[in-house]
Amino acid sequence: MLFGAHVSAAGGISKAIDRIEEIGGDAVQVFTQSPRMWKPTAHSPEEVERFRARRREARVQAVSCHALYLVNLASRDAEVREKSLAALRATLETARAIEADAVVLHVGSHLGYGFEEAVEIVAPSLRELLELTTDDLWLCLENTAGAGDTIGRTAGELAALCDAVDGHPRLGLCLDSCHWWASGVDVGDPLALAGALEEVDELLGLGRVRVLHVNDSQTPLGSNRDRHELVGKGLIGDGLATFLAHPALQDLPAIVETWEDRGAETEDLDVMRRLRRRGRRRAGRASAG
Repeated sequence: MLFGAHVSAAGGISKAIDRIEEIGGDAVQVFTQSPRMWKPTAHSPEEVERFRARRREARVQAVSCHALYLVNLASRDAEVREKSLAALRATLETARAIEADAVVLHVGSHLGYGFEEAVEIVAPSLRELLELTTDDLWLCLENTAGAGDTIGRTAGELAALCDAVDGHPRLGLCLDSCHWWASGVDVGDPLALAGALEEVDELLGLGRVRVLHVNDSQTPLGSNRDRHELVGKGLIGDGLATFLAHPALQDLPAIVETWEDRGAETEDLDVMRRLRRRGRRRAGRASAG
């Protein structure tokens, strides 16, 4: 398992590599532009080249780019959809330039008009975006906490989107521990987690899971509220050991998204590593018993 964080790209996108190296990570996630503005950031060729060179020097093995929060590919408003599509195109183009491995996005919300129609609206945009992916760069749908009319709260919803683009081979998944917990999946319970992963495998295939977001939760199981907490400090707490130790997830980058809450002296990567070791010891004792 690779351990990393979502870090700031302030001062130039290559600074993200400097920051993840400083805290000892071997995976990183960045925004390629401000997450709350439509206007894309123009990255100079020198910054792009420095990012690639620094990645090699720092031995960062996995890079993901997170799409901005304003995106809503399910909006009935054509202007919002076009802005969302343009922003995602820009993110994918930057991701290709820096040789990232994944672009992670929240599809958006149907705002009450219904999931089935939303799938029909989203599918053409997904097809267009998938044309910008490569064998090395995947587009990854993130599961949601289930608030309001957001799309992607269940494996079934994610599978419907995948089916709508004919099971495109470069459509991946990002599984967020806090979002799963908020949507009602107890990621700290071995049986509940195993059942949820079996459902993902049956409906989509575990091979589509390319990125993990490892976040604790401020809100209770099934709350449908997306409130991240520092790893090990929230209501999932020690249960994250089970999530991090599951055999099906061991080859993936595990990204914590609370770096900016702690700053450069983050302890989260060390906490994740300790939790994973603890979870693996527990699993070993359980199988021996």
